[in-house]
Amino acid sequence: MTKILGVEGYNIIANGERIEKDIKKVWLKFYDSHVRATLSYPEIPLFELLESSSKKFSDNVICNFLGKELKYREMDILSDKVVSYLYELGIEKGDKVIINLPNTPHYIATYYGILKTGAIVVQSNPLYTEREIRYVAENSEAKVGFFIDFSYPRIRRLLDEKVIEKVVICRIDDYLKFPLNVFYRLYKLKELKKRVKIEDRKEIIFWRDIIEYRPSKRRGEINPREDVAVFQYTGGTTGIPKAVMLTHFNLIANVKQVIEWLPYKSDKEVFAGALPYFHSFGMTTSMNAPIALGAKIIIFPDPRDIKRVLSYIHKYRITIMCGVPTFFNAIVNHPKVRNYDLSSLKACISGAAPLPIELKREFEAVTGAKLIEGYGLSESSPVTHANPFNGINKEGSIGIPFPDTLAVIVSEEGRILSVGEIGEIAVKGPQVMKGYYKMSEETAKTLINGWLLTGDIAKMDEDGYFYIVDRKKDLIIAGGYNIYPREVEEVLYEHPAIIEAAVIGVPDKYRGETVKAFIVLREEYRGKVKEEEIIKFCKERLAPYKVPKIVEIRDELPKSAIGKILRRALREEEISKLGGKF
Repeated sequence: MTKILGVEGYNIIANGERIEKDIKKVWLKFYDSHVRATLSYPEIPLFELLESSSKKFSDNVICNFLGKELKYREMDILSDKVVSYLYELGIEKGDKVIINLPNTPHYIATYYGILKTGAIVVQSNPLYTEREIRYVAENSEAKVGFFIDFSYPRIRRLLDEKVIEKVVICRIDDYLKFPLNVFYRLYKLKELKKRVKIEDRKEIIFWRDIIEYRPSKRRGEINPREDVAVFQYTGGTTGIPKAVMLTHFNLIANVKQVIEWLPYKSDKEVFAGALPYFHSFGMTTSMNAPIALGAKIIIFPDPRDIKRVLSYIHKYRITIMCGVPTFFNAIVNHPKVRNYDLSSLKACISGAAPLPIELKREFEAVTGAKLIEGYGLSESSPVTHANPFNGINKEGSIGIPFPDTLAVIVSEEGRILSVGEIGEIAVKGPQVMKGYYKMSEETAKTLINGWLLTGDIAKMDEDGYFYIVDRKKDLIIAGGYNIYPREVEEVLYEHPAIIEAAVIGVPDKYRGETVKAFIVLREEYRGKVKEEEIIKFCKERLAPYKVPKIVEIRDELPKSAIGKILRRALREEEISKLGGKF
């Protein structure tokens, strides 16, 4: 065995610390000249990113939201008003507070305000259904939340049942006059033709009430290495949503690593706020990183509105943009892309799903910007790998490990494999999570001697570049979102007509993968229930990106000798339909 890393054959379970000391970081020679192999990480609370930039760049614009600009000092004051409100409620260090908001100025102020009290930000998708919000609230034990107004119908019952006890309702027109029907349409909320009516009840106050509070400079005492800043929900490979505990230090470290990787890093940069901040990729690369630099963020109401995206790049001269492959694909395929000046773009990072080689080439040809592929997961804050901006970009590769980040390929037994061998990626670095909240067994299976088992199957070449070959178990990635078949199947089983269900990911030209459900109907429902009814049923219980786009009704599903439904057999059938290509 050729020991390119010097540790092939070692076992991460048995060898522990020895691996970290002995590993040869062969990838370092491919770092861009501006990237250091080792960084210093300040042990500071995460909220100091905003406070520090507010002092250094007080009159810089922190964000532009539909034409409305806020300066760094104004955002810092807004977050201090959130602090006052939370302390009035009795929020203390370690308490959990939900943010259920799209990308708006509210989100930034609320995020940093929660952190300033020492409380924990609980991330929640604003398109979650009542069922999904309930799970997040109950699992995190959060009793307070900040919600966008269109989520109110989904939390009304949670308030009645005291699952959530206090809510701040935020509205888009808190900051500007904007046609609400346009915003709701962007979020595919077709049922909302006008402002959501919200009852007058003691559990609710509005954002306009928050901004009347006096700013508070009182801060929670933070131990950055130990204290959790964010609960980032992920299903991993189990399908059961887990709260990834990211400490202040984890998130500060990853911000530093991301900034180090960028070839452009000053307060003059203009970042695209396209990725949702409730997603770890957006939180770190498109909010925390630009705020650490004192840079400007152009917040997109919805990145699916590509005409607006193009016009914003053109108008506001955006320089740095992170997104998922479907986002970049939509840009290059927009019929009027050539009508816009995209020459301001300098550095773009694609993540959360594989970046097709042809898409990378086409995007770079259209814009003149560098588009690199990176890799990460919620459990690592999230970025661990990326291709160099100026150095060698190996097609199909997720790149090389970040500064101070170790990565190896391991067998199921934990043995480190050699060049070209296929196994699971294990990573170790300052950005790796503390663990899963209230899930010690899952934590023990995923974190071994500080090594994070990612669940992704890959290989490494002789230069230390990594390549994803498959995903462990049955995780589906559609449009950059992780979708867990078990969660969708559980909803399908709630339908009275369904006796059996199986969900897999099938190829989709735009989203990478899309969700397909195979179902068997009870005898009395056969011929009476149509595919459209099943899709509608799921839409009422799942966030839009989780809803099956294809439903196939069958007489039976393939099973093992002991009666277990075989998703693998269904996937093989789909592969054969495509001529063996998946």
